[in-house]
Amino acid sequence: MSPWLMQRELSLFSLYRLLEAALLALLVFSPWGALLGEVVDAPLAISVAAGYLVASVGLLFHARRPRIDHPAHALVGVGVDIAVAALVTHAIPEVAPGVAMLLLFNIGAASLFVPLRISLLIAAAAALSLLVERIASVLGNGFDRPLAETLMFALGFFAAASLTHQLARQARESQALADRRGAEAANLAEINDLIIRRMQTGVLLVDGTGEVRLANEAAMLLLGDGDPPADDRLHGRTLSQLAPPLAMRLAEWLRTGRSDDAPLTLREHADVMPRFVRLLANSDSRDNTLVFLDDTSLVSRRAESLTLATMGRFSAGLAHEIRNPLAAISYATQLLEESDEIHDADRRLLQIIHQQCVRTNGIVESVLGLARRERARPEHVELGGAARAFLQDYRMIVTDENAELQVSCEHAALGAIFDPRHLHQVLTALVNNAVRYGRMPGEPARITLRIDQQGDHPALSVLDRGPGIPEAVAAQLFRPFFTTSESGTGLGLYIAHELCRANEAQLAYVAVPGGGACFRVTMAARQSLLRD
Repeated sequence: MSPWLMQRELSLFSLYRLLEAALLALLVFSPWGALLGEVVDAPLAISVAAGYLVASVGLLFHARRPRIDHPAHALVGVGVDIAVAALVTHAIPEVAPGVAMLLLFNIGAASLFVPLRISLLIAAAAALSLLVERIASVLGNGFDRPLAETLMFALGFFAAASLTHQLARQARESQALADRRGAEAANLAEINDLIIRRMQTGVLLVDGTGEVRLANEAAMLLLGDGDPPADDRLHGRTLSQLAPPLAMRLAEWLRTGRSDDAPLTLREHADVMPRFVRLLANSDSRDNTLVFLDDTSLVSRRAESLTLATMGRFSAGLAHEIRNPLAAISYATQLLEESDEIHDADRRLLQIIHQQCVRTNGIVESVLGLARRERARPEHVELGGAARAFLQDYRMIVTDENAELQVSCEHAALGAIFDPRHLHQVLTALVNNAVRYGRMPGEPARITLRIDQQGDHPALSVLDRGPGIPEAVAAQLFRPFFTTSESGTGLGLYIAHELCRANEAQLAYVAVPGGGACFRVTMAARQSLLRD
């Protein structure tokens, strides 16, 4: 039983004792008291009545004090009750049965606060006091009561003490169980509230008048209110005020029962898929409706994740299939180079074929590593030399008539930590992208590989002088399968971005004020990727 509940019960017990003292005082001091019983010992009766009244008032005030010893208070109080009962029975023998009945309740009430052993001792003390008083009455004033009456009251005292103690024990256990269940329910309610508030799906509770009763954080963000939801801000606000298109969609669903599966635009760049669930009608016959708002961008990202997982497995299988004919082509090229009948010009073409086979095999290995999420093997790379070597290889497949390529290096020997195979693949993707899209009509692509320092980080940028990239397109450049070309796959920039992440580098698009586009690879400032 909780302390505040025990204190309340103890205060009620003390108040009942005060009522008993008042009745005793009325019996002793009132002229009508003689009608209830003749007073044999008036001085004793007056002293006991007055003293019991004062003691009852004192016990009542003490019971209402905070942080008291409840068992000790109950034990002292019932001791006073037993002594008063014995003295009153001796002074007014005719009221002995009534006093014993009142004492029966006091013993039971005291047993609520003390252990069973103490309860039985209290009952024994009460029975012994009645027995001693009976003996004293027989010897003193000659008033004799039946022995059976005394024995029955004694038995009643023991029964009241034991039964009341059992009831108190069960009440305490029930209270403890209720407290535990209440705490568990409160915890579950708090957890449920936290889950609902932290859900990525927006949740709204709308009543029949269109007023929004509850909303989680995701719903408020989708509705355009970035502040956390609060009852005082939602109070009195209707769904038509927060989101008129959504209110119209809900009204249509309530009228026809059919749900429109088309996405709904609530604010800029925020398309949602609303779903409605009707709850039971309340006493006012106003239907409550749960509105679930699924952010289509989250759904798209989940679909992309599933697609990427599938494409990863497909790419791994496809790469394995490519490696076999690629190895055969490379081996056949090497055999042709050993022939004496090959002219020098054809031999140069064979060298190009062999170099491209080696490069393609490296790309296949990188795709396999990306599909298996293998860690990069970074090493120290001199960016200027790596960029010039890349351009030398790239000019073999792209002539100057199609693209003008150059290297701009502000530092003589700027080094970085990067996997050379990954760096070659990243540059290939970026330069191919610049050759295809970074040219003005009728002119060749002018591409610069610029190497500079961005704070403490070495950086390699691929710049072109083309028409640039619109802002709406720039926001989606590194999304997988996003492309503006009918023949593109939408994986080039995504793979380049993932390869940079694997090397603790960052690939970003940088707008060029004078026109053109810039893709910058900002590399790690410390050699954290070196491994034995």
